[in-house]
Amino acid sequence: MVASYTQLLSRRYKGKLDSDADEFIAFAVDGASRMQRLIQDLLAYSRIGTKGADLLDSSSEDALQQALINLRATIAESGAQVSHDPLPMVLADEMQLIQLFQNLVGNAIKYQSSGVPRIHVSAAMNVEKKWVFSVKDNGLGIDPQYFERIFGMFQRLHKREEFAGTGIGLAICKKIVERHGGNISVESQPGHGSTFRFTLIGGESKS
Repeated sequence: MVASYTQLLSRRYKGKLDSDADEFIAFAVDGASRMQRLIQDLLAYSRIGTKGADLLDSSSEDALQQALINLRATIAESGAQVSHDPLPMVLADEMQLIQLFQNLVGNAIKYQSSGVPRIHVSAAMNVEKKWVFSVKDNGLGIDPQYFERIFGMFQRLHKREEFAGTGIGLAICKKIVERHGGNISVESQPGHGSTFRFTLIGGESKS
């Protein structure tokens, strides 16, 4: 409600009051919009364990494709190139798996300095008979000292003016993967892109 009314004020009275009033209204619109995104992300985080569906045989390739459909505007705007190897069947909550891919690919597109974002998704089975997924990008990269920190709540490595977001996206990814009995990690160097890896239990069906 706050966001709607401040946006209405902005549209109706922009330029009709003094410059200070326009600036104050803009601050209110921005603050309300950020609070709305924060609440939505917090709700998404809190619902992972309580509102999740049963873990069933799911196609990780179909989940990735749905995530890319959800990100199509971002992909078109950035010119991002997203490729993938054949991906397996896994035991998963399909909606949460889509959200996991969407967050990781979306981050890979967002954290770019220049050039065309290139993201590749692959999967390989480890010695424990779990699928290890890799989401590799050519983005800004991350200093190793921040590897643990980035999966925490409200942890941001960049100023809000540089990149939008609430600092909850990777915490959501971590909680989703852990709910599925897996773990998530990152391998990266500043200026050399990042590879996020997470493990999932294989489904009973063939990939």
